Amino acid sequence: FQPIRHSQPHLRTLLVSGSGGGVALGGYHNFSSLSATASDRLETAPTTADDIGFWLYSSGSTGAPKGAAHLQSDLVQTAVLYGEGVLGIQENDVVYSAAKLFFAYGLGNAMTFPLHVGATAVLLAERPTPESVMRTLKKHRPHIFYGVPTLYAMILADPSLDRSKGSDRLRICVSAGEALPEDVAHRWVERFGTDILDGIGSTEMLHIFVSNQPGDIRYGTTGKPVPGYRARIVDEEGDDVGPGEVGEHLVAGPSSAICYWNNRAKSLATFQGIWTRTGDKYTRDADGYYRYAGRADDMLKVGGIWVSPFEVESALAAHPKVLEAAVVGQPDADELIKPKAYVVLKGGTAAAEDLTQELKSFVKDRLAAYKYPRWIEFVGELPKTATGKIQRFKLRA
Repeated sequence: FQPIRHSQPHLRTLLVSGSGGGVALGGYHNFSSLSATASDRLETAPTTADDIGFWLYSSGSTGAPKGAAHLQSDLVQTAVLYGEGVLGIQENDVVYSAAKLFFAYGLGNAMTFPLHVGATAVLLAERPTPESVMRTLKKHRPHIFYGVPTLYAMILADPSLDRSKGSDRLRICVSAGEALPEDVAHRWVERFGTDILDGIGSTEMLHIFVSNQPGDIRYGTTGKPVPGYRARIVDEEGDDVGPGEVGEHLVAGPSSAICYWNNRAKSLATFQGIWTRTGDKYTRDADGYYRYAGRADDMLKVGGIWVSPFEVESALAAHPKVLEAAVVGQPDADELIKPKAYVVLKGGTAAAEDLTQELKSFVKDRLAAYKYPRWIEFVGELPKTATGKIQRFKLRA
């Protein structure tokens, strides 16, 4: 940073965390020294609820991250509507989020919600592997655990891990970031005896806005809108679709960002009046439960019919030898788009041609025949963002 610091017109002060600092280093200030001599009285800034409070960057699952500009009041809205309203988080709770603080999901889980009610948050600096997560659950005995679908599946892939290796106080688990496969949810409940509340949130909305809720869980769906939020599913003309029809998911609520920083075109395309376009494709059944179909950019049209990559991925993930899968479209010899699957196998399982055929048949037995993957490629891992979301655009490339 030293070579460019004098060319920064808005830079006033540099703080160094760690050894060194002071005038002798050319005007740097030592963070520890300043902290030690700082006043213990905070003079708050004269902000209002509608002032911009912070930017939060999207994970980049579909391309370059975008800076969502959030208002001062947005954090409190999510803490009240989801943290208290859905989770019922209380002062005497201990919570642990495998999702990190730089992720909108983790920010609410481990900072906003516990600070709002006075609960205790457990933070883990290291990478959240099944081993480190289970060790943390055992040591700190949280009441609430927040994970992502891939992590739940990885923990379940080790048959030695069960509730006795984790928290004996675990009251509820939460999943977001990607849709939770129904098979993973049922196996988790069977082994750990705790429900998982699957929900969907976004950087733009700051936290979860549609969710399963305690006492109202339907695995395989994302649940219903969190009280305080509204949701719609619309067609390409912007009209509401009927039950069971696929459309784009729109959401309205008090925690929506107001724009993307320095990106007017995408701001206008995403934030339209009270509605925020999520970029997700969904269906809603006759009972009002929302079911994820996939990102709009990831949906496949096979034989003129929409195919949800998530549906195919979930079918593959139900196979006992599969850890996780990602499905994208690939043209066949006639330049017609068909599903292709990238599959990560569980440890100790070798890729083989007979397994390829077995997996194709496995999917055909569970879904309509046109949805099965025409090609299966076994890989060691899937490309993901730092928040754990699969970057399917990299697989398509």
